[in-house]
Amino acid sequence: MDISKELVDTAYKAYEKRLLSIVKKGEIPKHIGIIMDGNRRFAKELWMEPTKGHEKGKDKLEEVLEWCRELGVKIITVYAFSTENFKRSREEVEKLIKLFVESLREAADDERVKKNGVRIKVIGQTDILPDELKEAIRYAEEKTKHNNNFYLNVAIAYGGREEIVRAIKEIARKVKDGKLEVEDITEDVVREHLYTGNLPDPDLILRTSGEERISNFLLWQSAYSEFYFSDIYWPTFRKIDFLRAIRAYQLRQRRFGR
Repeated sequence: MDISKELVDTAYKAYEKRLLSIVKKGEIPKHIGIIMDGNRRFAKELWMEPTKGHEKGKDKLEEVLEWCRELGVKIITVYAFSTENFKRSREEVEKLIKLFVESLREAADDERVKKNGVRIKVIGQTDILPDELKEAIRYAEEKTKHNNNFYLNVAIAYGGREEIVRAIKEIARKVKDGKLEVEDITEDVVREHLYTGNLPDPDLILRTSGEERISNFLLWQSAYSEFYFSDIYWPTFRKIDFLRAIRAYQLRQRRFGR
């Protein structure tokens, strides 16, 4: 190994260890939303097919879940595929669907998922997805439905505006059927009809790749979330980058209007 690289690696590990120690002493977010951006650009810069970038992104998610478990983060919601992503080439979409199918089945059968009590839920317009993916979703959710130590929400065919419209329609039907009075519609009622209705809103939303927008992700739930934008592509996102995001969150004062 090159001596200079060895020195850099040693310094990096020492800094990571120190930062981890500091972060563990602070407030840890209960729920983190992640916009996993940059897979395709990562692949393009390395002259790889876009699918290879998505595969690397899948591997990175597994790493990040381990980092969350180490810190005690209990809920992760990741933006995997938006409704707008269907506009991509047919070949890329089909390969992504296949990757989702494989990933969900592997996760459901993973002993670490069982050991750590991970509950998997897919949020989004699952009714428009191919049958093979619907079946993989059903399999993963059914196999992990009794786990309650850690919640992993995977947003597929998801759109924040669509989620809110869907909630409004469900509430309107209840009003029409006489099951709910208009005067009884509150923020809590709306929240209950969202995909994440039984979970607390995200404390922190993290996006990689340098883009500084939320791209229709958790629009209702992110009203009081802290945001952190990283320039790193998702497949190259490091533990030290993750710890920096958590530390930035800890250094902010969340007043909730007070």
